Amino acid sequence: MSSHEYRFRLFSSVEYEGQLYMTPQNFIESVTMSQPRHKKPWKSLNKQELEKILGDTPPVWKGTSKLFRTLRERGIIAYTEYLFLLCILTKPHAGFKIAFNMFDADGNQMVDKHEFLVLQEIFRKKNEKKGRKGDLEKSAQLSMQLYGYQVAPGNSAMKKENQEEVVARSYWDMLRRGASQALFSDLAERSEDNMTIDTTLLVHFFGKKGKAELTFDDFYRFMDNLQTEMLEIEFLTYSKGMTTISEEDFARILLRYTNVEDIRSYLDNVRRSIPDEKGITFDEFRSFFQFLNNLEDFTIAMQMYNFASRSIGQDEFARAVYVATGLKLTRHLVNTIFKIFDVDHDDQLSYKEFIGIMKDRLHRGVRGYKDVERYTSFRSCLKKELAGR
Repeated sequence: MSSHEYRFRLFSSVEYEGQLYMTPQNFIESVTMSQPRHKKPWKSLNKQELEKILGDTPPVWKGTSKLFRTLRERGIIAYTEYLFLLCILTKPHAGFKIAFNMFDADGNQMVDKHEFLVLQEIFRKKNEKKGRKGDLEKSAQLSMQLYGYQVAPGNSAMKKENQEEVVARSYWDMLRRGASQALFSDLAERSEDNMTIDTTLLVHFFGKKGKAELTFDDFYRFMDNLQTEMLEIEFLTYSKGMTTISEEDFARILLRYTNVEDIRSYLDNVRRSIPDEKGITFDEFRSFFQFLNNLEDFTIAMQMYNFASRSIGQDEFARAVYVATGLKLTRHLVNTIFKIFDVDHDDQLSYKEFIGIMKDRLHRGVRGYKDVERYTSFRSCLKKELAGR
């Protein structure tokens, strides 16, 4: 199994007609936890139970950033949909506009259920192909294409491309090509064969009879709500009812999905560098993860700035983020990022090291999950309590 398939099976809790499904609660846990909270035998649904679940599914125009938390166990998510939802959490929204428009033949900004199933199938093929590239040689080749350096087998010795500059091929360029090919292949027929029953997502988008059409505005709102909901869940886990999380907890959240071995040293770095907590607001938290979803464009912007082989300062970093993504990160957020990753305390950021670590973070647990002990010092608790009065 691919890492995606393994994780889907690990967190799935429902079976219908021999097929495994996630519930909305399962999906939440799969992107916020290392293991399922309560792993039980798969529950088998009968037709009446499934119809009752789908009958309670709200329409897409009633979208909310609490949809998955409201549905909890009252819904089913197929494997293809799981991969599709992961893409929504880790890819920039602009790419979905491109993919959506590929199937909008009459230009009315709508797609029907059949067209949407083809779109999901393309995302599944792209994700599974990417997930099975596990050997070091292919990983090194991919890093060369995306970031201009190569990871040597064994450990992280980074080598620059010495002669010709490698132009990164965007994920969305490949997706667009795949969509174009699908319009002239048998992929459309296969996509419906693979989806023999309605699911919560299909009923949410296309109604109980499957005859409604999905507008891009409604779909965009769904994407935005899903990203917000998952980020809120992570943020609230650490904020304990306050309006901010500590800079140290922000570092914990960033590093727990990465391959960093000595996380404690990074946390110690934050404590020493930011002795007086100001805190990270949810808006700052959300803007940073919107930036991460545009990491490929940021990487290209940095190459254009000719910083690929040397460290950069806070102003250059903020400028590159804005040029690549249109996002303006607050000065405090940029300073916190630098304090987390500035291991030699020269107020410079190792661009390649930062890119490598954040690329792991984008996988959101598929490559492994660092279960870092969460604790807040007495001083931090006291300061938050006083700030709330």
